Amino acid sequence: MVTTPAPTYPCDRAGAPIDLAAGRRLLEPLTPQERLAWAQQTFGEGFALTTSFGIQAAVLLHMVSALARASGQPVQVIWVDTGYLPPETYRYAQQLSQLLELNVHVAQASMGPARMEALHGRLWETGTAEALGLYHRIRKVEPLDRALTDLGVTCWASGVRGTQTDLRSGMQPLDPIRQRWSLRPLLSWTRRDVYYYMQDHALPQHPLFDQGYSTVGDWHSSAPDDGGTSGRATRFGGLKQECGIHLPGVMGEGI
Repeated sequence: MVTTPAPTYPCDRAGAPIDLAAGRRLLEPLTPQERLAWAQQTFGEGFALTTSFGIQAAVLLHMVSALARASGQPVQVIWVDTGYLPPETYRYAQQLSQLLELNVHVAQASMGPARMEALHGRLWETGTAEALGLYHRIRKVEPLDRALTDLGVTCWASGVRGTQTDLRSGMQPLDPIRQRWSLRPLLSWTRRDVYYYMQDHALPQHPLFDQGYSTVGDWHSSAPDDGGTSGRATRFGGLKQECGIHLPGVMGEGI
């Protein structure tokens, strides 16, 4: 009889194991800022933030910038640049990076857009979830995982919110994802929470926000809300809710 070994989780900065259940209980009542501070204190240089420089990105980037100033310890920001982002996103990324003095590492696919299209075609035009899955693996998941490895990241925070997709509604503040811890500081926040935080801190909106976008990724797979379709349903032609970055791994593996 073949037995499956128990999953192993990354340790804290001192090499001590993290108790998942205890960590979740600790994080549940904390504010987003307190969750970020916990991660920095627990994982040290092994903690990073991922961003898409999308519609709500400025919130966590502002919090991380403030945390870095208060603690005197910079937090690495990882930006997965697919090479297919709208021009507005590239300009917004530059604006926020300068405004918040961010330490940004750009993660990109080893296969350039032209080569990918020559070998696989314009995968987003096929109308199949399988082709989109290949696209996301090449341009998003693999570049992110490679960057996390290269930078020695053991815990990464993201801006996912529980109201965005079916998968995210079942997420916890702390989950194991592909051999690392995934922290969700904004998991319980609403669009209103995001909007008012940005107003309170005078943060610039993504240029496409005023054009009706409530979420934005690649130019070919994003659309403004149209009154009948909104939020993540406007992405990927309605074929998928997730790009794979926040999925646990192949065949449902937890870590």
